[in-house]
Amino acid sequence: MNKAIIIGRLVADPEIRYTQGNEPIAIARYRLAVDRRFKKEGEQSADFIPCIAFSKLAEFAKNYLKKGTKIAVVGRIQTGNYTNKDGQKVYTTDVVVEECEFAESKAASGTAQTNPQTAPDDEFVPIPDDIESELPFR
Repeated sequence: MNKAIIIGRLVADPEIRYTQGNEPIAIARYRLAVDRRFKKEGEQSADFIPCIAFSKLAEFAKNYLKKGTKIAVVGRIQTGNYTNKDGQKVYTTDVVVEECEFAESKAASGTAQTNPQTAPDDEFVPIPDDIESELPFR
């Protein structure tokens, strides 16, 4: 079984290209910064995973994804190789996107944060001191 599930933030806006021919197909390439669960001192704290999406998923990326957007991707890992213009063989590893969805709301991403009680994912909302007087039970 070849299945990858990753959640991360786009490092940059997706690159969109189209195939040539009678019915061009959209191809989107982007990289996701995926936090490492355990970090050793002196090591990087994230991995940068290259992803490639085709057709409707590429159009989705073109229309809705931008640098910093947090998304969840389900796909398969694909390896390949090519010879670059200097004659050197280059090996590639990509996640071919089969499913993609947003992993946070617009408000949580900071683009539309208007409620001061909204907290980032890793923080708690402060509880007012007099909250006990408003509770229906004690």
